[in-house]
Amino acid sequence: MSEQTYNLAFVFPGQGSQSVGMLKELAATYPEVRHTFEQASDALGKDLWAIVADGPESELNWTQNTQPAMMAAGVAVWEVWCKHSAVRPAWMAGHSLGEYTALVCSGAVSFVDGIKLVAARGRLMQEAVPAGIGAMAAILGLEDHQVVKVCADVAENEIVSAVNYNSPGQVVIAGNTAAVERAINAAKEAGAKRAVLLPVSVPSHCLLMQPAADKLNDHLQACAIEMPKMTLVHNVDVTPHSASEVIKNALKEQLYNPVRWSDTIKFMHDQGVTCFVECGPGKVLVGLNKRIAKEAEHFAIYDPETLNKLLEQLNG
Repeated sequence: MSEQTYNLAFVFPGQGSQSVGMLKELAATYPEVRHTFEQASDALGKDLWAIVADGPESELNWTQNTQPAMMAAGVAVWEVWCKHSAVRPAWMAGHSLGEYTALVCSGAVSFVDGIKLVAARGRLMQEAVPAGIGAMAAILGLEDHQVVKVCADVAENEIVSAVNYNSPGQVVIAGNTAAVERAINAAKEAGAKRAVLLPVSVPSHCLLMQPAADKLNDHLQACAIEMPKMTLVHNVDVTPHSASEVIKNALKEQLYNPVRWSDTIKFMHDQGVTCFVECGPGKVLVGLNKRIAKEAEHFAIYDPETLNKLLEQLNG
């Protein structure tokens, strides 16, 4: 019988955490990993595990492949956890795309529906902004309000805005390429430690994504979404929702509004969460979360060693 733990949150990473060969060690020990990817491959009509295991990297990094690959990876790790532990988190959240993985793992969306939904999301995002038109950049070492002001000062009738509030001193911006480049220069002049373009082709979470969000809404309306079994905090408003239509609207708005990750982790920490577990390949969120909730414990599950460490910690 599963036991829900109220000071525990599982969080799921988004694009940027993928790598060729991810979860290879976990898959060698736990058949749930390959089984999850087989389900995803059947739903999409393509061998998703082959892309993850063998690449090439350019194919894995194609947004339409990255999004279902990252969801399958997060769900696979969750399935392994559920098979080997009775402990369940009371809280869940996901960074951008990871919010969809959280919805699947919380029982709100079926895995097959979720995989099809994020594949469509990736395709629509890629189609919305032709290559070269949009860009994203990471700004390190400025306060959130400074980044917002920099973007406003250099926009010049183009779009550039803060889109990922990742942790104190780390904000990602997105918009038209020329405006993002102007913002990089202005951020450096304002004292940023680093301001660098990111290797992405899609300017996520800015207003350039609104056409994609409008089209995604049709897919969302066709998707069955139930009440999550865990309290799931959404990126766009840092609020848990239970009603299907409200969740669908939050997912639509998420595509062209900022990911408020710092506020999301702070909110759960303020509600009594003292242990955060990143569920999926890598430990990008662990690095962010440690800077947001310094007093909490932080773990990641992505291979047998990290799984066993957490099993020992929580199963005691």
